[in-house]
Amino acid sequence: MAKILVTMPDEFLNKVDGLADKESCSRSELIREALRNYMRRISKQQLQNASKNAEILDEILS
Repeated sequence: MAKILVTMPDEFLNKVDGLADKESCSRSELIREALRNYMRRISKQQLQNASKNAEILDEILS
């Protein structure tokens, strides 16, 4: 597994650590899961946008 360096304000990192403690997971696990959720959400939005664009194109061409 690769390691990365991420810079964030101390206040934000304290919130991340607090949430990781609350969820009983590591900081790394919490950040990985947050990124997975973000990527899923973006993928869904892209599919919805593609569907809307197809509908618009269909209306224009009809």
